[in-house]
Amino acid sequence: MSRGKSSDETLIEMDRTGEENNGFHASSDKETLQPENAEADKQQQSKDSVYFRDGVRRIDFILSYIDDKDGEKKQDRRKEFEANLQKIGLELETEDKSESEDGRTYFLKIHVPWEVLATYADVLKIKVPFKANDIPDKKEVPLSWLCTPYRLPEHVMQPEPDYFTATFDKSKIDFFLIEDKETFFPPSTRSRIVYYILSRCSYSKEDKDKKGIKRLLNNGTYVAAFPLHDCRYWTKSIDANCESERYALYKYWARFSSFYKEQPLNLVRKYYGEKIGIYFAWLGFYTEMLSYAAVVGLLCFIYGLATFDENVWSKEICNETIGGQIIMCPLCDKKCGYWKLSTTCSSSWQSYLFDNTATLFFAIFMGIWVTLFLEFWKRRQARLEYEWDLVDMEEEQQQMQLRPEYEIKCTHRRLNQVTQEMEPYLPLTSKCARSVLSGATVLFWISLIFACIIAVIVYRLAVFAAFAGIMKDSPTNNMDLIGNLITPQFATSVTASCLNFIIIMVLNFLYEHVAIKITDMEVPRTHVEYENKLTVKMFLFQFVNYYSSCFYVAFFKGKFVGYPGDYSYMFGKWRNEECEPGGCLIELTTQLVIVMVGKQVWGNIQEALVPWLRNWWVSRSARSHPESLYSRWEQDHDLQSFSQLGLFYEYLEMVIQFGFITLFVASFPLAPLLALMNNILEVRVDAWKFTTQFRRPVAAKAHSIGVWDEILNMIAVFSVVTNAFIVAFTSDMIPRLVYKYAYHLDTESTMEGYINNSLSVFNISEIPEKNRPEDGENPDWFYSSNITTCRYRDYRYPPGHEKQYTYTMQFWHIFAAKFAFIIIMEHVVFVVKFFVAWLIPDVPSDVEARTKRERYLIQEYLHNYELEKLKIQLSQNQNGPSIEPCTCPDADAMSVKLEVSSDCLT
Repeated sequence: MSRGKSSDETLIEMDRTGEENNGFHASSDKETLQPENAEADKQQQSKDSVYFRDGVRRIDFILSYIDDKDGEKKQDRRKEFEANLQKIGLELETEDKSESEDGRTYFLKIHVPWEVLATYADVLKIKVPFKANDIPDKKEVPLSWLCTPYRLPEHVMQPEPDYFTATFDKSKIDFFLIEDKETFFPPSTRSRIVYYILSRCSYSKEDKDKKGIKRLLNNGTYVAAFPLHDCRYWTKSIDANCESERYALYKYWARFSSFYKEQPLNLVRKYYGEKIGIYFAWLGFYTEMLSYAAVVGLLCFIYGLATFDENVWSKEICNETIGGQIIMCPLCDKKCGYWKLSTTCSSSWQSYLFDNTATLFFAIFMGIWVTLFLEFWKRRQARLEYEWDLVDMEEEQQQMQLRPEYEIKCTHRRLNQVTQEMEPYLPLTSKCARSVLSGATVLFWISLIFACIIAVIVYRLAVFAAFAGIMKDSPTNNMDLIGNLITPQFATSVTASCLNFIIIMVLNFLYEHVAIKITDMEVPRTHVEYENKLTVKMFLFQFVNYYSSCFYVAFFKGKFVGYPGDYSYMFGKWRNEECEPGGCLIELTTQLVIVMVGKQVWGNIQEALVPWLRNWWVSRSARSHPESLYSRWEQDHDLQSFSQLGLFYEYLEMVIQFGFITLFVASFPLAPLLALMNNILEVRVDAWKFTTQFRRPVAAKAHSIGVWDEILNMIAVFSVVTNAFIVAFTSDMIPRLVYKYAYHLDTESTMEGYINNSLSVFNISEIPEKNRPEDGENPDWFYSSNITTCRYRDYRYPPGHEKQYTYTMQFWHIFAAKFAFIIIMEHVVFVVKFFVAWLIPDVPSDVEARTKRERYLIQEYLHNYELEKLKIQLSQNQNGPSIEPCTCPDADAMSVKLEVSSDCLT
């Protein structure tokens, strides 16, 4: 644990420094500055100062406000609020608006003295050290020197010594390792205690239920409330007492040049609190696990490249004597003509890169990888819970804190059986009505998503014929490199994917506001309940929004087409899309790449650029002033505020990405590699954003990633099903295997003849008039030869057969093989998943031993502590009764104690 200097040492050092003087004179805080000397005093202030004018008391929190002309009510609220803060024991100091750059903003500085810190540390059950850890560290891992380039200095990775900790008890203050009261609680803990007080302090004499800084921020009484960063991020503080942890975070963590380094999670936790620390721990662990999936996916892709020449069916398609002689039926009505199978040569080769035997292996591997990721994260999380003193963390108090919005909107009151006090509540009838209305709104907006997806499908069906007509005589057809790539199918797929991505971004913007509005309408009781309700809605919206187009391409496109004499139509007007002879897998890959990569690029630009531009605009006037005039609180005031839902959006972005790389990974083995590249950047972008662009958030505790853990488990189970169906129904792997081992005519199992076997025959003369190409739509070669039949992708009996145009036995064999494969793959993967989950314990054995050791030591030390106190008391009684002076608290102290106690119960 870091130990600061005592107050006397600080004052002595201030007198010696002279010039900086820690930014202030070493006189009493009661000293008032004359107006004519205000500018001179401001010039003496260091912009790195995080202390009151006396240079001793630390600034633990800042409140800013603007004194409006018509703000008498706000002024009365502030006066009452600040008076109550002083009654509780907080110390306040105000910076006049004449001292600020804009000449309008007041800054109220708050300091928490030791007595208040100790009281509320007891209330909040904060764990503090009582004994140095006596369990020896593990032996050095063999070949650990190989990791040296990726490691950070020890003082950055471990900013504090390792201690056994126990819940703070103010009555046993000599039980804990307290060397210096001023530095015993770190700044993050101090700011957490202040915010707890601010959120529960009353600001109205008439109505004691009107309380909390959040309500004061909402009604404009205060403009901002935030703890201070300890220094500028690009340089250390000139004050030796200041930790300069922000500078260390920027130097070793937030710069992209450190992308290959480990994260200083202990320092992140110490500076920002456990809730933000657990997010970066999860993001780093997820990125680390992605590297293994990325390597395997890359190897599968390389396998596709290495076995390129073994792709017999693509060779047949490209062969002029085979694919060049196969005449295919028109892909649309009227505007599409007959075409040769060889025109799909390029797309067939592209499809093979992702649709080969390695695809099956990778789908099974990802099902097991997901389980390993979730199980190893549980172990990592358990280790962090112990190291960060989150074991047995009390969540009841956090859950019992009512949201200010709940208190405002709920006018009914009833007795709380736990606190035995009257509290607001929402009647059952009102709660049911709000829930029904919320559910109906959610269904309406989900229906809107499906309507947009149907609109994109209609776009596909409508423009395919247009592209076929336009591109028939396109000059690009004669180009060697791209002539075979730019086909109507490719153009339709790419433009539809881009259109779908634009719709997703627009709907995403709307849903964010809709989800917040309907969650507010439900009036959740606590902040935990609010976040859980919002999480479910936003994830449901984005799940449907991002994945629905991929589900359409994977499981619906080309599955309900019909055949040339009896095509299926959407709304009786647009003919359903067909898959190319190479399959729909390559189109699913295209859809996945455009949506996933587009989302990642747009998200990084939005996360990095928008806060920077806002801060640049807000601080543009201050940049022209000398640095000595730009105080620490003004610098932080000009930064962006980190909202309560800030981490929610970070988790949501990563969980949606997790869905992309698990639900549809069988169609694109390179998806984990793209996600890995994005996340390496994401870690540093988020770190840079937190360190340089946002005000310092109020530290909060969290022992896990919360409801996101359940969502990840749900996606993991669902991904096994989707990948099994993709391999069975979207890929052509099962039809190929059935042909190779059951229907190949030669004694040796090969893929020769597969293309001809997989295409059915239809008599051109039997094609209805409405399906036939218009005059001039057919190519010239069609009229120069006597062509009587065309081929289409299906397994049906040929014309002239007694069962013509009905499904062949091979179709039913393939259909049965597909379902057998799904059942076998799911059972194999699920059995392995459950076995791996059973095999890997959730809590590492050494962490379990340390936890038991700590609990044992707490009991033993407390027993010895109480025993020593009893011995001392008995020895004093044996020496004779002594009359001790009464130490009853005075009236003010009693009122403070009573107010604190009542606050803790409400």
